[in-house]
Amino acid sequence: MQQRQCQDGSAVIRVRIAGGVLLLAHLLLVAWTSLRPRDVLWVTATNLTPFAGIKADLALGPLQAAHQIGEGLLLLAPLGVLLPMVGGRLRVSPLASLVRTVLAGALISLGITLLQTAVPGQVPDVDSLLLNTAGVALAHLAVVPAGRRNLRRRNQREHPEPVLREETAQGRTPTIPRVGMAP
Repeated sequence: MQQRQCQDGSAVIRVRIAGGVLLLAHLLLVAWTSLRPRDVLWVTATNLTPFAGIKADLALGPLQAAHQIGEGLLLLAPLGVLLPMVGGRLRVSPLASLVRTVLAGALISLGITLLQTAVPGQVPDVDSLLLNTAGVALAHLAVVPAGRRNLRRRNQREHPEPVLREETAQGRTPTIPRVGMAP
């Protein structure tokens, strides 16, 4: 069993390292696009009403709405795949993995939104937080369960479980009588 863990460990370590490098690169790109100052003549007011920005985008027409909403969904969507890669777990509850990943994505989005309050020209928007979190969830649901299933199958093909001999029963397992405690 120890040897199997070592063999599986090298593949998991490679996936975790690749996930960590890609995660760092993606977060740097997101920080560069979301937190750099913009020179604009005017900015819209901060939106703290959920779905108000999405309704305003939908009023602009289908193409503009698809562009704005898609941009919000896609900004942090790679986190839905990269965060589980960094975790490196092949056998985990799908629901627990989804919840962990979505919560981490929501916290990262919240951190970006809070940092935007200090950047000139950047306006915090609660709808971007909602769309970013939904993008993380959708990417996770679309890729991670199938990816983990394929990795588990590959590991089983490369490192099959050893066949254990079933031992014959040799009677009852001996028990030791309990000794009472002294007063």
